[in-house]
Amino acid sequence: MFLQNRLSAWSARVRTQIAPPLRIELWNGQRIDLSSEPPRVTIRLPRASAVRYLLTPSLSNLGAAYVEGLIEVKGAANDIIAIVNALARATLKAEGKFARIVRSIGHDKLADAEAIRYHYDVSNEFYAKFLDPQLVYSCAYFERGDETLAAAQNKKLDHILRKIRLRPGQSLLDIGCGWGALVLRAAREYGARCVGVTLSENQCALARERVERAGLTRQIEIRLQDYREVDGRFDRITSVGMFEHVGARHLAQYFACVERLLAPDGVALNHGITSTDPDNGQTPYGGGAFIGRYVFPHGELVHLGQVLKAMQQGRLEALDVENLRRHYARTCAIWTDNFEANAAEIRQLAGERRFRIWHVYLAGCRYAFEHDLISLYQIVCGKAGRHPAVLPWSRRYMYEGAREGLGEEVGELALEATTEAKAGLISGAR
Repeated sequence: MFLQNRLSAWSARVRTQIAPPLRIELWNGQRIDLSSEPPRVTIRLPRASAVRYLLTPSLSNLGAAYVEGLIEVKGAANDIIAIVNALARATLKAEGKFARIVRSIGHDKLADAEAIRYHYDVSNEFYAKFLDPQLVYSCAYFERGDETLAAAQNKKLDHILRKIRLRPGQSLLDIGCGWGALVLRAAREYGARCVGVTLSENQCALARERVERAGLTRQIEIRLQDYREVDGRFDRITSVGMFEHVGARHLAQYFACVERLLAPDGVALNHGITSTDPDNGQTPYGGGAFIGRYVFPHGELVHLGQVLKAMQQGRLEALDVENLRRHYARTCAIWTDNFEANAAEIRQLAGERRFRIWHVYLAGCRYAFEHDLISLYQIVCGKAGRHPAVLPWSRRYMYEGAREGLGEEVGELALEATTEAKAGLISGAR
């Protein structure tokens, strides 16, 4: 009775303050509607003890209760996330344990490898249910906003390769190469010689298979390797959606490693998610805590200012910085729609618990990008201290005629991939 009285008082307060289109179903069959609108989300409390999750509705509390089956939640993911955020803002104070708390996490090669395997080695089939056919698991690039996900991901790959001014015969290192989409495009369309490294066994196996199908084994090597163990020099280096795993205390060493591997006149690009809190805090109301517990163990986001500082400490000069926050919000929206459209199959592939984790996570990311809680930056850089004559005068090369003249330069390298091999790549990417 005590908990039910507290719930009644809480419901009255929420109904007065924000009146979300939310229905609460109690263990005894009672229903509480918090708005005169038809409910868009229903939260069922199977027992009285579950009331406590609503009384302190942080994203971590409610998210964990949903994942662990302590409450049931019905509704579209975007509606769920919007309503839970509204409840948190109305009920909790964005300070103390609900503030943008700064975490400091220790990182080493073993822990990083385990964290990567936890996140990425679910199954390739799982990711194929909501990503594009190439399995590009990072922010797409929408020039107009109406592109399909597949088209926008190809545009992202080209946007990166144009930014680094990749040319035939140059060597490219892709740190955190995923399932190989970027190195495949770099080799096939730009004539580059590529090395891709990943800590995910699933990604490595499929990327190698795709390279072989494409007939590009002479141009691409896929390694199951930590970036800190790579040797040699590369004309171009890319890191797409990887540095979030590095850790705030290790960013300077990470960029120093990039600088060590970069040729004297080389160009590198770092594409990664950042915190919009100048103090490097997590997303508020427990959102960051949920992701750290269930999605990205050991993941850390830092502010753009710290990224640029660490880059300079690593003896790299930032040459171009582009904010793609709007693009990632759109990407996450499409991923969420795909995920929900394939819900039954994903449940079979990953199980109910992991389904619930990702159901919350994808929509939560969209919300965070849309509300400027996190962002995404592409940063082009080169070795610090070079003569300014090596730098381009403008950004024109990124956008206008970026591929003009490449046809002749690619020459024999491009012809090495036969028509049959190209067809194999297309089929293998689906």
